[in-house]
Amino acid sequence: MNIILLGPPGAGKGTQARKLVDERGMVQLSTGDMLRAARTSGTDMGKKVAAVMDAGNLVTDEIVIGLIREQLESDNAPGGYIFDGFPRTLAQADALGNLLVEMGESLDHVIEMQVDDEALVARITARSTCGSCGEVYNDNTKPIPADEKCTNCGANDFQRRADDNEESLRTRLMAYYKQTSPLVGYYYAKGDLQSVDGLASMDEVAASINKALA
Repeated sequence: MNIILLGPPGAGKGTQARKLVDERGMVQLSTGDMLRAARTSGTDMGKKVAAVMDAGNLVTDEIVIGLIREQLESDNAPGGYIFDGFPRTLAQADALGNLLVEMGESLDHVIEMQVDDEALVARITARSTCGSCGEVYNDNTKPIPADEKCTNCGANDFQRRADDNEESLRTRLMAYYKQTSPLVGYYYAKGDLQSVDGLASMDEVAASINKALA
């Protein structure tokens, strides 16, 4: 099963992707992670990525599609793939669709995590993350434990992202709505889109996603 998780910054896509990885044996294809891994891999594609990034240029859609192709060819995801951070544009969506057809794969579900902007801003500005395992905490709904140890891994390295402030978040939201939100209509027209309440509790969101994937 191959799926895309759509939603604005802070909607909880990363948290839900980790749950799917743990529970279904899926592989999360994060554009950022793939680029970092490729840069140090020494492969022809990795050298191309390193040259582009070292020159301070943006990595092209063609390169990202090439990295995704390599992942699909490796066939190391018995549970399928979760596309995280790609596609971001309609052109990328077309390119991904064409690649999947070419590889004999399919896009089975696109899950949109719907949120209210004001509630999202309030949630994200209260967010902290465990620097060791990525577990997410919130000052209001899931505060850091009193012993200051992560409930998931026991570490005490809690961090707040520098851009998790209201001004930066609203800028990121505007960029999302301009560039990526057209994908909602794109996949709806294809009959692939299902929506869940991204502001429900983590367990409720997970249950909604599992229901959509059934």
